[in-house]
Amino acid sequence: SEIYVGCSNGELVRFALQADDPNKLESYNILSRQTVPNEKPVDDIVLVPCLGRAFILSDRILHFYTLPSLDPVSPSIVKPIRHVVTFTVDHRDLQRPPISLSSTSMALEAVNFCIIKRTGIALYVMRERLNFLREIPLPQGATLSRRLGRSLCIADKEFYSMVDLEGASLLPVIPISQAPDPDVPIKPSITIVGENEFLILSWTGANTIGLFITGEGEPVRGTLEWGSHPESLCLDYPYITALLPNGSIEIHSIETQSVVQVIAADDTPTNPQNPQQQSRATLVSSLNGYLVPSTQRSEKMRTTRVQLLRAPPTEQPA
Repeated sequence: SEIYVGCSNGELVRFALQADDPNKLESYNILSRQTVPNEKPVDDIVLVPCLGRAFILSDRILHFYTLPSLDPVSPSIVKPIRHVVTFTVDHRDLQRPPISLSSTSMALEAVNFCIIKRTGIALYVMRERLNFLREIPLPQGATLSRRLGRSLCIADKEFYSMVDLEGASLLPVIPISQAPDPDVPIKPSITIVGENEFLILSWTGANTIGLFITGEGEPVRGTLEWGSHPESLCLDYPYITALLPNGSIEIHSIETQSVVQVIAADDTPTNPQNPQQQSRATLVSSLNGYLVPSTQRSEKMRTTRVQLLRAPPTEQPA
């Protein structure tokens, strides 16, 4: 029931859902505000509930904060990591249950994550403190990455590739854009679908295909297809939801690869000074879900008269 927001001025805002009165609509209110030390835009936030930590990237520096209070972790315990292009926490660790705030004796399980630098992949493990493991050379660099155990799926300026973190080997999979000269830069997309499965998007010049691959880079299932390149993608198994450039939303079934629903674009402008700006900016997934305020809950919680004593049944004539 909490939402963490990173702003372009470096501010971190923590919202919590307030439900004090069942007769009033619930709403998210601000509980606290923090600012990253450099006051530069917040580029990414990853919550790690099993450690009680938030990993926050700003100005190529990875900072560490506590959950749920969003207080900065003392540099004497964990120092920020510099020269970070992007980073990814092992998806299996993100799925572990949150730590118990009432238990102080429970030993923390290790959380593994990768730091993508300009020409290398740095491997780290964190419990109470941070430990550097090793670095794998990556001459071409990467701008996007997702980790699933020993498998790391990355995107550089041209290709998607799979990296075996234990064997330190790299396998190119497919170009981000198969068109000779795309009119606009194509944004890569990597989504973790299952235990050993990723979904990557490739622009063909006429449409975008979604390719399911294993951690070894082998294709599985069929492919998904969109008429234009999605702005963002979210998984809610067994469905993939895509936001398209025109503001419409398409939902595919992973099992059948077919479109099961299309939500038309919302033509209502959110910015009167820029009528062309779409009201739907992006899609954001939440591993543990979140609560949505609704008037239906208030209506169902209203006081209702209930008859507790029933009259005896009327005898029927013989």
